[in-house]
Formats: sequence, structure tokens, C-alpha cells
Amino acid sequence: MELPGFRNVEPDVWVNDAGDVVSLHFFGLPPDLPAALDDGPSLRAALTRMTAQAGGGLIEASVKPLGGLPALRQILKLPMPGQAHGQVFIGSFTVPRARCSTVVKVQAPERGTTGMREAMVMAEVGPDAFFRPHPYAPEVQGGLPFHAADHARFDDRFPDHPLTRVRAVLGALAEGVEVVPEFAALPPFTG
Repeated sequence: MELPGFRNVEPDVWVNDAGDVVSLHFFGLPPDLPAALDDGPSLRAALTRMTAQAGGGLIEASVKPLGGLPALRQILKLPMPGQAHGQVFIGSFTVPRARCSTVVKVQAPERGTTGMREAMVMAEVGPDAFFRPHPYAPEVQGGLPFHAADHARFDDRFPDHPLTRVRAVLGALAEGVEVVPEFAALPPFTG
């Protein structure tokens, strides 16, 4: 797997100078996805609830091809472990098969002054338009809030923000990942 700007530091782990980490994982057990990939509304709602219960926030979830197979593409945010401020943004592709799965993940932490993207977007759209019910599960409370600053339309204005970097890496992965034929030939995940 070739990722511009990343260097391989150990098997299946790559890092860049910003501190972002890309990793590849194989799980030899049935996927624990809460719904089938073709049941988008149930899948997204359940993932939203699970992420909020874990203290985070789901930003996006969709099914996209990766290496010719259907994959769950997710972006979420979590509080920075052990710190009072800051978040880490995680993007992943989960490629489920009936009895196993492969996950390719990118983690990008906030560094230095945090919250600038959020503050600038809130100043632009106003507090009433900034915070909104989660589109996948409007009833969800807790975790990190869903808000306007997480929208992709702001990425161009914040090219160095970790969320922007996560989206860019996911785009590169979608273009460059190849699945080995033996994995592709395994029985598909049905939920």
C-alpha cells in the first residue's frame, strides 16, 4: 500500500510527520457490525448510538467499495485520551466477510491549539445552526455532539485540520487499496 507522506514503521503500520497513523488489521472472527451493509438506516443509527455510548461522535458512515468489495466507511471523533481538551479523528474502512474482516484505519489527533475549526464555523453559522440533532439517530444524547464544523464542505478552509486529513487519507485508500484474491473469495457478510 503506497501512501504519499507516510512511512512504514512496522508491519501494517504507517505514520506521517503530523502524527497521523494508518494501520491494517485482520480479525479472524465474525464481524460485530450491528446490521447488514445493505441496511443503511439501521446500520448508521446503531453505529451512532454505539459511538455516543463510548463517549465519541459518529461524523459519517456509508458503504463504499474498497478493493472491489463492499466496505463500511466511517469517520468518528473521540476525546483525546488523558487530556482535558482536544479530539482524535478516526476514519476506517471495514471489509466484512462472513467469518472474518479486515479494517484499514487512519487516526489523526488534534495538536496545539484545539477547537479553531469549530469556533470559526460557529461564528459564521451561529449557535442555533451549529449544533443539530444527529441525522442518523436524532434521539441520541451523550457523547460528542454532532455539529456543522464536521461537514466536509469546510475541509478546504481547514486543510491542516485532522478531520480534513482523515478524509484525504480515506480518499487515497479508496483509490489504492487492493484486496488479495483469497480474501475476496471468502463468503460475504450478510449481517
